[in-house]
Amino acid sequence: MYWSGYKLRRLGFIVLALIFVLIIQACKVGEEPSDDESENVPSKEEAAPKEEDQPDVNQREVEETTLNYDLDLSPFEREPSQWGENVDGVKTRMDTDEQQIALTFDACGGPYGNGYDEELITYLLEAQIPATLFVNQRWIDENEELFLMLADEPLFQIENHGTQHIPLSVNGGTAWGIEATESPKEAQQEVLGNHKRVYELTGKEMSLFRSGTAYYDEVAVSLVEALGYEVVNFDILGDAGATFSKEQVTNALLQAKPGSIALLHMNQPQSGTAGGVKEAVPLLKEKGFEFVQLQDVELK
Repeated sequence: MYWSGYKLRRLGFIVLALIFVLIIQACKVGEEPSDDESENVPSKEEAAPKEEDQPDVNQREVEETTLNYDLDLSPFEREPSQWGENVDGVKTRMDTDEQQIALTFDACGGPYGNGYDEELITYLLEAQIPATLFVNQRWIDENEELFLMLADEPLFQIENHGTQHIPLSVNGGTAWGIEATESPKEAQQEVLGNHKRVYELTGKEMSLFRSGTAYYDEVAVSLVEALGYEVVNFDILGDAGATFSKEQVTNALLQAKPGSIALLHMNQPQSGTAGGVKEAVPLLKEKGFEFVQLQDVELK
């Protein structure tokens, strides 16, 4: 009985020892790894992608510009023979027989007006009338927040109205008392200065150009085309430089024909432009006219 009891006590000690070992091991579960072990275990911060490795979803991706900045200007150092609004190469109408009209609005800037015709733009938005806005860099510089709002609105197509708002020539001239560019280099800068400004602000390319005063010589027009632009004027003088009354604007717009391009202004809120447009648009709709942006049609 003595040896049997001794063996039982010994077996009990062994069992207790095993239980103690198991308890110690269980307590180690969930403990932080030792310094040696932690070297191979990434922390939460290390496991997460680093900020610089993650794509910036707010970063605007813009394609490389297609404009010909390195244009050889020597072919344009020649004497022009034409000067005016309708010289060779200037587009004044849309190439269509459909009842379509394009409303285009200049924003001139500088001494030619930095105003903003809020009544006009509000009406176009509320009535859902698409339009093409030819915007000058001087106006953009004075109204950058407004410009960005307009550029972000799908109803409005933004196009180039020049850098200094001056007539375009390769050897000088005047229109409406305003001195024109005097060389191919100056003509190029009048186009590209504003192009670069709009591109920097929006990442968008422009492809249509209208000079300040809408005057050109034919050599300057060919230079603009070589840069990758089309020169666009009008066949309806919609507000005569924002000098027309409301009634005169309405009557001018009602002369529209299929494919007409109307020239108006959005930088002279004191003018009759907004009132005339508001009266003319419903009447033009009654005649079956559709309002389009110039980017959606061929020009001639």
